[in-house]
Amino acid sequence: MIDTDLHCAPSSFTDLLPYLDEYWREYIADANLQLSPTLGGAYPAGAETSGSVPGAVEALREHLPGDVRHAVLTCLTAFDVSRNPYFEAALARAVNDWVREHWLARDARLRGSISVSTLDTDAAVTEIERLADDDRFVQVLLPVRGLDVRYGNARFHPVLEAAARHDLAVCLHAWGRVGSAPTPTGFTATYLEDYLSNSQVVQSQLVSLIAEGVFEKIPALRVCLAECGFSWLPSLLWRLDKEWKGIWREVPWVKQRPSEYVYQHVRATTQPAHLPTAPQELEQVLEMLRPADWLVYASDRPHYHGDGADRLLAALDDSAREAILWRNAEQLYRNTYPTQ
Repeated sequence: MIDTDLHCAPSSFTDLLPYLDEYWREYIADANLQLSPTLGGAYPAGAETSGSVPGAVEALREHLPGDVRHAVLTCLTAFDVSRNPYFEAALARAVNDWVREHWLARDARLRGSISVSTLDTDAAVTEIERLADDDRFVQVLLPVRGLDVRYGNARFHPVLEAAARHDLAVCLHAWGRVGSAPTPTGFTATYLEDYLSNSQVVQSQLVSLIAEGVFEKIPALRVCLAECGFSWLPSLLWRLDKEWKGIWREVPWVKQRPSEYVYQHVRATTQPAHLPTAPQELEQVLEMLRPADWLVYASDRPHYHGDGADRLLAALDDSAREAILWRNAEQLYRNTYPTQ
């Protein structure tokens, strides 16, 4: 297997201080800054998990099955609440160096995600360029809840172009800025609403990437949607393809049906899998989803989302199951698995 979403996180700023210069160490101390408490387990106390997010590779190995060939680390620590673009860039750089020294250098199975600033796209490009030659990094990590400007906007094109230029995927991962409203009608009042918003926001991000012509402008771009579900895809594509046929003149740069861009350029992780339990209904949903064409396996450890992903894999034939467990990930992370 290739596990495309395995969480890690520093326990506190103390872990990151060696990778920050003196100014930012004083900045953290003077302001008494703390890492977001949700990064170690962004779920209520009653939610099922397999423990806290590991802060050291030794703790991770206890939960890494022997049949995992590679596992892609997603460290969400740089999804910070700070509005200081200079601090966010320094924090992202420190997180990447911490991951490189304490994780990638200590287990050859691990691959990394490049954290970047969403407040300063120039700094984000610089960070991608700094790490692009290290082929242990396989993707650029962005919060699905970024700013109030979607990632299809021209502001973010330099970041997406830099990722594609270096054959890196771009991962839009659940969660992100608490200062950005997660719904079209504003902020949420409960955790339930907030949690469900990830699957809503990611659809807006996907529509933005397609409607603003990103995949035409950057044809080598590959995008992974992590921990945002996937069962919403058929209804979204039916509506998107239909409306595109009617008002394509507004977006003449969208040359293909929106659904074609998705299956060519986009992959989604198997966790969480929101699927029906009745076998006949599950079969019908899988026929609509085309899972072998765009899903990649993810354990999302230590988070637990029920048995949906297991039921998904059990319902597929061997070829489709292999596509999800490792073949699609090989295509997604071509810098690690070059095409012949």
